[in-house]
Amino acid sequence: MKNSLVQQLDSTLENLCLQGVAEGVFPGVAAAIAWRENAGQWQRLVRVAGRTRTDGEKVSRGTLFDLASLTKPLATSLILFALVDEGRLSLDDRLALFFERRDEQGKRIDLDMLLTHSSGLAPYREYFREFRPEITAGGNDALVDRILADPLQYEPGSRCLYSDLGFILLGRVIEQVRGMGLDECFRRYVSGRLGLEDEIFFLPLAGSGRRLQAGRVAATEDCPWRGRVLQGEVHDEHCWLMGGVSGHAGLFGTIDAVLTLCCDILERWQGRGEGETLRWALRRKYRDQTWCRGFDTPSPGASSGGSLLSPDSVGHLGYTGTSFWIDPEKEVIIVLLSNRVHPSRENRLIRTFRPRFHDTLLRTLLQERR
Repeated sequence: MKNSLVQQLDSTLENLCLQGVAEGVFPGVAAAIAWRENAGQWQRLVRVAGRTRTDGEKVSRGTLFDLASLTKPLATSLILFALVDEGRLSLDDRLALFFERRDEQGKRIDLDMLLTHSSGLAPYREYFREFRPEITAGGNDALVDRILADPLQYEPGSRCLYSDLGFILLGRVIEQVRGMGLDECFRRYVSGRLGLEDEIFFLPLAGSGRRLQAGRVAATEDCPWRGRVLQGEVHDEHCWLMGGVSGHAGLFGTIDAVLTLCCDILERWQGRGEGETLRWALRRKYRDQTWCRGFDTPSPGASSGGSLLSPDSVGHLGYTGTSFWIDPEKEVIIVLLSNRVHPSRENRLIRTFRPRFHDTLLRTLLQERR
């Protein structure tokens, strides 16, 4: 049964990747599935297809993808959980402890509201259009000031509305608490602990000392604001203005690194490793909303993860065409990394591909397990 399961899943995973490229869902893709066998060991399969750009190199297991909003759960949230475990901050801490506000809003919003997208902040604003596409020394502060100056959209804690802006603020909170950049915090608390420093990281636009071959990074958009195809620099405009390092975007990673990190999350979630705050955080705060702290859960009847994930699963999407789902009941992890925004973000075929991708893989796994 074991060999049959591996062969069936490997073939299914390969076919799905090839189909996605052939159907124009994305130019390049790296995808993986991991599941725990009866003996407790992880079994992993990885497949790649396509190219890093329309005229570029073939995607390999070493290709780095712009993870976009996967930065929120895999970097910002995990660092915050670690800081809570260390006693450096509390999720009950109010925003006013970290930022000056000219009104009472900072006293009404706590870090937990930012983590659960229930702070009252707007989902998104095109602040970048107020700036020239140039990196400046005060870019971070200017953008944060604009976020803090805007009125709230709803009463904090009354609902959930997914917000990039809240995670930009959380990234700045982390930097204040630790007195170091978010990229360094990520190495200290996440990638370094797992030996993944060279496989998943932020790519600061200046001064990082990291040199990458252009072909190793999957290209994203032919960006009209910046006037070029982006490859080796972050796609998100606000993160770019902040120098490539922010709480909401900026992380780049290989398929194996993201899969390893997700496996570690599940191990610690299930009590096989440190992570008291993580275990508490991966539960819904509001019964009628899908958000945990930094992670999403499947939306009933309309999940990007398809129809077969357990209700307690957690995951996240990235705008560039990335996603992961961790199912604690089935003990399975599925990661999909692509550059669907190359050459244009107007390509939205991934919206129908994602549910089909997850359902096909999980159906194969469940049938072979019987």
